[in-house]
Parts: sequence; structure tokens; C-alpha cells
Amino acid sequence: MAILGLVLAAGAGTRMGQPKALVADHGETWLARSVAALRAGGIETVYVVVGASADEVRAAAPAECRVIEATSWAEGMGASLRSGIATLSREHPTAEAMLIMLVDTPGVGPDVVRRLAASANATTLIRASYDGQPGHPVLIGRAHWASARAGAQGDEGARGYLESAGVSLIECGDLGSGDDVDTPWALEHWRQGEAPSGTYLG
Repeated sequence: MAILGLVLAAGAGTRMGQPKALVADHGETWLARSVAALRAGGIETVYVVVGASADEVRAAAPAECRVIEATSWAEGMGASLRSGIATLSREHPTAEAMLIMLVDTPGVGPDVVRRLAASANATTLIRASYDGQPGHPVLIGRAHWASARAGAQGDEGARGYLESAGVSLIECGDLGSGDDVDTPWALEHWRQGEAPSGTYLG
């Protein structure tokens, strides 16, 4: 089963005050942490979509990942997702699924990746949930790539398509947290250890 990893890391992080890909904890950027979580979870080929501060984020990307620059990143997450799906579709014609991770979900670790990847096939459409609430990552089988790309708009990404296509939820609250960490206040609470128990800390 060929599963690809895609980290969406193109945002400017306006509310955080810097691109969230470059936020660092324990000497490791969130971008590096996201890539490491995917690879430790069994996904060998990982792409990162960059946009804001592209040169700086590209320089911070781990050597083992591949970088895609979304020139329309300011439109929102949808533009990043479209760029990512287009590139993976073109470069990996036989891959069966991709697992999409947001760079600002530091509570997602290898165990979450492994649990979702275990259900992968070309028609899979699943996302992690935490205490029953939909979260990230999202695993999309190849049969859905074209439709997800066409439906990716604004800051909602593929949410509309996932809902209309009947995405299934895989509970991962016992393994980590899918919370977005978007502001300095949220980051401070995260660093004080107020994230749920079991959260991946690198």
C-alpha cells in the first residue's frame, strides 16, 4: 500500500505572529515534528506545502521531505491543498492514498498516523476524531483526490467535500490531541503542559 504524507504549512500564522511551521519546542520546529510523526507512523514519502515566508520555511524543512510551493497560499488552506494534490497526483501515479496533516496540530503523533494508515485503500475517506469531534489528520484514497481538489476552497480546505462524501471518523482521543494551536495564548498553555494526556511531544 503506497501512502503519501502531505503537511500543509503555507500559512502566515497571523494570529500566532509568525508562520506556525517555524514555531519550535524542545529545539524542534513544528514542521520537523509533523514530518517526523508521519515518517515514524510508517509513511516514508512526505511532502510539505509552503507559502508564506517560503524561503525560510523551505530552509527549515527536513532534508528527507519534498517541498511544494503554493503561490496562491494567501487564498487559504484550499489553495495549499489543491497544490499538494496536483503534485502528488502527477508525481505518484500509482499511490493509493494520502494522509494530510496540518502543521499546527502538535498533538498528532505517530500512533495517530498509524491508526489511520491501517485503514488505507484507494477508496478510503477517513479523518481522526477526538472525543467524537472531527479533527486531523485526514486520509484520502486516490478515488477521492480529484473531487477533493476541485472542492478545496478558502480556509475550509476539503471540509465541504469530506462532509458531502460521507467521511468516516476514527477515534484517536486515546492517542493524542487534534487541537489547532493558533495563538500565543494557546501556545503558552500548550507549553505549560495543558494539552491532553498522551499528546505527542517529540
